[in-house]
Amino acid sequence: MAKLQETSKNFPQTLYWNDSCSLIELAYAIERGGVGATTNPVIVKTVLENEFETYKDVLTTRITSHPHDTEDDHTWYMIEYAAQKGAELLRPLFDPRTGKGRLSIQTNTKYYKNATLLIEQAMHFFTLAQNIQVKLPATKAGIVAIEEVTYRGVSINATVSFSVSQALAVAEAVERGLLRRKEEGKSNEHINPVCTIMVGRIDDWLKQHVDAHNIILDPECLELAGVAVMKHAYTLYNQHHYRTTLLAAAYRNHYHWSQFIGANMILTITHKWQKRLNDSSISVTSRIDDPLPDHILSQLQTLDEFAKVYNADGMQAEDFEYYGAARNTLLQFAHGYDDLVKIIRAEMLRR
Repeated sequence: MAKLQETSKNFPQTLYWNDSCSLIELAYAIERGGVGATTNPVIVKTVLENEFETYKDVLTTRITSHPHDTEDDHTWYMIEYAAQKGAELLRPLFDPRTGKGRLSIQTNTKYYKNATLLIEQAMHFFTLAQNIQVKLPATKAGIVAIEEVTYRGVSINATVSFSVSQALAVAEAVERGLLRRKEEGKSNEHINPVCTIMVGRIDDWLKQHVDAHNIILDPECLELAGVAVMKHAYTLYNQHHYRTTLLAAAYRNHYHWSQFIGANMILTITHKWQKRLNDSSISVTSRIDDPLPDHILSQLQTLDEFAKVYNADGMQAEDFEYYGAARNTLLQFAHGYDDLVKIIRAEMLRR
């Protein structure tokens, strides 16, 4: 049995998603226990590049039938189309009581400072499919939007998230939105909020930070920093009994799977890492309650950049988008969107 399938069978509370809207990759994941998927501008660009023949006729028809639409109009059409096809593939698994069978579609990265635009786009995405989940950034404006769209009945997935303080802010915003609904007699049974922590990108940023400042730590520290943040957030979530489910993303090593086995958590894993993990000899054992070794955590805690993401009060909302990993991710997402537009532009100019 594949390792991820074994994980799903033995630990059904630890859900596994495909970290892409690629239909080929999603089918692979579903066959091995995957129950969800996620997407963003970089992912959609990669899917179009690698599977262009699958989408070529749809794009050609769109361009020829809407000759006055802009590059952005066509780009967002294709983003939404890819999300809808992925959601369709997951529809047989959909259960609003558990959140299984959902596909996350990401709002425009360029809206990260504008709650009004995030809310407007989130409500549009909410209409695309019954099992759509909407990704909003865990920025100051994004937290405002998360509360409001939760109140309007949307299942959110907070992204561009790296810290315990962001995870707590997201969960509290969701709770406020759910409470507003409850006070008005509205049901919350169909709402499945998720908060991502991009564990691998925490590791990436701290490696960049120690390199720039000539700091030496045991190498293992920088492979477990994201794990430490996620486990701390998970402990606090359980203490507060939040409705929101944590999600681990941005895989860089097997700890980003093996250390979270047994958790009531979602693991969104790229196709490359799914294959690596499935073919590995790592035992499928619950490790979520295993503490990090003292010598690892004590070294990490000497870093101010780690304290910002590990401590519950490490950052305020106005700091969220300026943390190094957040800046890097927002820039990558924005560049990914721009590269996606270039693909659309090239097709438009072939007509």
